[in-house]
Formats: sequence, C-alpha cells, structure tokens
Amino acid sequence: MERLVNTVRPYAWGSTTAIPELLGIAPTGEPQAEMWMGAHPGAPSRTERGSLNELIDADPVRELGERSVEKFGPRLPFLLKVLAAGAPLSLQAHPDLDQARAGHAAEEAAGIPVDAPHRTYKDANHKPELICALTPFDGLCGFRAPAESADLIAALGVDSLKPYVDLLHAQPEDAALREVLTALLTADPEEMAHTVAEAAVAADRLGGDHAPYATLAHHYPGDPGVIAAMLLNRVRLQPGEALYLGAGVPHAYLEGLGVEIMANSDNVLRCGLTPKHVDVPELLRVVRFESADPSVLRPEASPTGEEVYDTPIDEFRLSRFVRPEGAAPTDLTSPTPQILLAVAGRPKAGEVTLAPGESVFVPAGESAELTGTGTVFRATVVA
Repeated sequence: MERLVNTVRPYAWGSTTAIPELLGIAPTGEPQAEMWMGAHPGAPSRTERGSLNELIDADPVRELGERSVEKFGPRLPFLLKVLAAGAPLSLQAHPDLDQARAGHAAEEAAGIPVDAPHRTYKDANHKPELICALTPFDGLCGFRAPAESADLIAALGVDSLKPYVDLLHAQPEDAALREVLTALLTADPEEMAHTVAEAAVAADRLGGDHAPYATLAHHYPGDPGVIAAMLLNRVRLQPGEALYLGAGVPHAYLEGLGVEIMANSDNVLRCGLTPKHVDVPELLRVVRFESADPSVLRPEASPTGEEVYDTPIDEFRLSRFVRPEGAAPTDLTSPTPQILLAVAGRPKAGEVTLAPGESVFVPAGESAELTGTGTVFRATVVA
C-alpha cells in the first residue's frame, strides 16, 4: 500500500479556498482547481518508491492485476480528482471510444503536434466521467427540451436572439438543437459579443433562473457559450449526490467541490466559455442532440457499508464508506487496483492513517482493511 503525494493543478477557474480547507492548510491566494490521484503522465501521483506510473510501468501485472491488464492494458484505466470550481469551467463534451480512436489517428496522420493548441484528440481513449458533490455543487448537463430553452431565451427580450427562439420552436428537436448551436458558434464574433452583452444585462435584471447566465457573461464576456449554456439543464447537487456524464453530453461545472473520476483521457471538445480552440465541425459530430432530464445518482448501499455509484462503464467504479464511531473493520482486498481517498475524519487503510484529502494506492491483490471513523471514497475498475 502506497501513500500518495498528489499534484494540485492551478487552473484559473479553481477555488482559492476549497482544496486548502479540505487539506487543513492555509490558502496561498492562488486558484487551486484539481488535485490529481493516479498515473496520468501529465501529473502522476508520487510514492516513496517513485511515481505511480513508473511503478506500474515496471510491473503492470503486480500493480494492476491480471484482470485489469487483460481488459484495459498495462495502465491504470482511471484518473481520480478532487475538483474545486470557484468559477465556471468551459462548456464541453467528450467523444465515444470509436470517435476518439478515429480522431486521434487522423490527427496523428496529419502530423499535428500533441501539444498544439488546435489539437483535439490527445489520445485514443474515451472520457466518461462521474462527479460526486462534497459541497452543494452547481452545473449544466445535457440539453433541455427546446421549447424550454426558447422560453428562457425569449424572456431576455433581445431582438438578435429571436431567430434562435424561432428555430427552437419550429424544428424537430435534434434539428433545432443542432441548428441553434451551429449558428451560435459560427456567428460573426463582433455581432455575437454585442448580443451576449445585451443578454447579460437582461439576465442580471431578471435574476432568478436567468442569474447564472449573467454570471457566465461576467466571467466570459462576449462568449457565445453564454447563450449556448441556456440550451442545457441546470443541476444543483447536494453532498453525496453525483452526475454521470457519458459520450456526447454537453456539460459544464459552475461552482462547488467534488470528487471526480474519469477514464484516463484528455480528449475534450469545447463548446464555449473558453479562450481555447473550439473545433466546431468535430464538436457537431460528437455532440448528441437529444434532450433529457439529468439523472442525479445517489449511492446504492450494500451489506458491507459500501455505497456504490452505479455507472454503465468498466474503466472506473466509485464508491464511498461513511464510517461511524465503532464501525467494524471492512476488508477491501481486491484483484483490481484501488485508490482510497479520505474526505472526513481520520480513517485507517491498513496501517496508514488518512487525514482529509489524503490517499493511498492499493495494488491488486494486496490485503486492505478499512478501520476507524470518517468518510472514504474508493476508486477501482470493473474487471
């Protein structure tokens, strides 16, 4: 069992206080957005024996187990994070596995450097993800019914938005959503900036359901993603609730602290709320233009006290243990690799005491017993 030393990424949208408060340390005054736990080459966790990716590369079967290596190859299939949004993240979607493989191969064949700002596919993997709230957590997820979006946009009273309202009322659902998103992202930048500015003033005046879009415009003035965000469902998670985000589902996180787990990939198609490259043709190929109510996940309890967040993919499995005083020990020994993350109390994983924000990597097959009081998230795979 390896205690992990993890990197905190200082992205501009990060909270200056949430991760320091979890870790019980003083804020630096700088944004601290994501704490990464895993073997991603961009910021692998470190152990006393070297970085986690070095340990896995040296003996994948020993660290990951035969089942995981046979199913996912000689790499840790997931990346676990603590995510602290102090400002809205970019509006985005992720490809499915076939799209990722095809897109990566095409960009490789075209000779586009992997670190080029216009590169879309950094790897050949999909990126399903799950976010579980540690505090009240605001986000946008999936398309609203077009008529609902039309009413929200029409209430702003901005003349230049009326064509989008008409499209949302006049077309079949998938065509309406596709046409409006396409029009927003391909509009003249100066005209769109003026439209967004008018919309922001109206949203600020109206407040209520419109208030989040005034906030978005404050962070991303003139960005067409402010209007595109009005096409999506707004979701507010309470602590312990989660959202699963599959391929093609547009989404954005607005504010809050959560535990996030995803397949080990960097593939992101941006829709707006960003100064970064937006690949409109590829985005339109990947996004699923269908409305649906976002399905808020609540954990399913088992007799062992493990509360599992059920998802339809195998690269990761997230669960948690909320251990009261005097709880019996729990055997977590598994043939697959695990990362255990404490978020409350001072539980013990084997002989390692974990303060909030601390984590350990448990190699496949290694004895692992959870004792003590507190809340622990368990990340592993289905293999």
